[in-house]
Amino acid sequence: MTDIPDELIELERSAEEARAKLAGLADEEHTAQWRRWREASAAVLAAVTEHAKATGQNRYDVERAVKKAVRHAEEDPAE
Repeated sequence: MTDIPDELIELERSAEEARAKLAGLADEEHTAQWRRWREASAAVLAAVTEHAKATGQNRYDVERAVKKAVRHAEEDPAE
């Protein structure tokens, strides 16, 4: 199993929370929140890539483990 630093978990949770906030928004509010989600998602991917490179792990495996850890937690951060 891939060792996942807490920093990656927190970044993914933040991205999921930003995604969840898109619900019910329209027009400029939706666009602004979509940008926040996109930026949060880009931060996750950059951190995953950096971690994978630093540890010699496969980036895809690290990303999958991070997403699984966040989405399969007792509390869904998107709710």
